[in-house]
Amino acid sequence: MHTIHGMIDSGNCYKPRLLMAKLGEPFGHVEVSSRDGGTRTPAYLAKNPNGMVPLLELEDGRVLAESNAILLYLAEGTRFLPTDRYARGLVYQWLFFEQYSHEPYIAVRKALLTFPERARDATPDRLALTLERGNKALAVMERHLAGGNAFFAGGAYSVADIALFAYTHMAGQGGFDLGAYPAVGAWLKRVEADPGHVPIEWLP
Repeated sequence: MHTIHGMIDSGNCYKPRLLMAKLGEPFGHVEVSSRDGGTRTPAYLAKNPNGMVPLLELEDGRVLAESNAILLYLAEGTRFLPTDRYARGLVYQWLFFEQYSHEPYIAVRKALLTFPERARDATPDRLALTLERGNKALAVMERHLAGGNAFFAGGAYSVADIALFAYTHMAGQGGFDLGAYPAVGAWLKRVEADPGHVPIEWLP
């Protein structure tokens, strides 16, 4: 059985849990938090020298870091990763978008506003920047979805949707007005309606 090391309230850690729930695959969960120093212990750094979560530990002891890499690994051979070459390229496109243009602003702004230990970093300039760029990312998503696309890659639900859902569905906690993005709101409902969906707090 695989094991996921991660934080129950982290969107990045939610991604592999959500996919494994949908796949019906059992897994173990080990709570490791960056907020209490858990990711910096010698034992954890021996598994992931980058000191971040999530981390997937395979049954044979091998490990794989980075949430979107974990998604791609787990999705291989399933409906969540298209077989068509171009559709797979679109999956990769949106996974890179999520990590470079979405998560650094939407997720970070949520953390700045909701984690007490991050309050000192919530300067007016940083809050303004994360709001501006987070809204830019949401606008990109809105244009794609409003253009007749039900999902983000290949016309069907994929790991691209899981990756983008993780922090988009919590964007309101970061001060983003999702009401300004009706196509994104409709997509969130489609994601939640897909069979096997579980909320972020879910554990097996």
